[in-house]
Amino acid sequence: MIPNVLSIAGVDPSGGAGLLADLKTFSALGAYGTGVVAALTAQNTQGVTGVQAVPAEFIAQQIDTLFADVRIDAVKLGMLGTTEVASTVAAALRRHGVRRIVVDPVMVSKSGHHLLSPDAIDTVRREIIPLAEIITPNLPEAEVLLEGQPIRTLADMRLAARALHRLGPRIVMLKGGHLDGAESIDVIDDGSMQVELHADRIETKNTHGTGCTLSAAIAALLPRHDDPIDAVRAAKDYLTACIAASGRLSVGHGHGPVHHFHNLW
Repeated sequence: MIPNVLSIAGVDPSGGAGLLADLKTFSALGAYGTGVVAALTAQNTQGVTGVQAVPAEFIAQQIDTLFADVRIDAVKLGMLGTTEVASTVAAALRRHGVRRIVVDPVMVSKSGHHLLSPDAIDTVRREIIPLAEIITPNLPEAEVLLEGQPIRTLADMRLAARALHRLGPRIVMLKGGHLDGAESIDVIDDGSMQVELHADRIETKNTHGTGCTLSAAIAALLPRHDDPIDAVRAAKDYLTACIAASGRLSVGHGHGPVHHFHNLW
């Protein structure tokens, strides 16, 4: 059965990140993509020039209307933006009994623009993360969620991953792309064991939307794997190939997108 996967996220007009990138990822990995618009941005590969909130009650209406008709097998959460939106989304997911949730705690864009209001951070920590099967923070996001705990080494990552697990998700995927080194190392923590995923670091400026793509790939693959860590491994392999093929695209003059359809085009 082809899984139906939902992204609740913001819209990036350049298509490299957010909801549009998630839908590309779902399609590339053989899942049927659906989407709820949680925020609007004016954005390109060089930066974000504006953010427009979507009314929380309309976000709830989008979710309720979709679930009234469509079987949803997994959900990916991206940019939520405000406390009201985060609380509304959490309530809707609880209302519909959603279990397979991947949370990418989007806080800052690649260009440094804040995409989550400071007062919403605690809402994400208290209401969104405990619903998650998997969370996929990068190191700066993890430091914020852990209220300033510095993460500078692989040993720090291991400690941080366990601390993040105590916030309530089933599995933590702490991404190590911000560390230096020839490899990009992620730490997976399920509360009882830790696994490291290694990939060669690819020298490219085309990293726009990597976090969105990874979390969307996990959501697309979760329904097809009995072990969620196998879905995480496959998603990381997919993202690595997307980054490696990104030079085949010519999109914008800043941080270009990854190549979601590298196997198809």
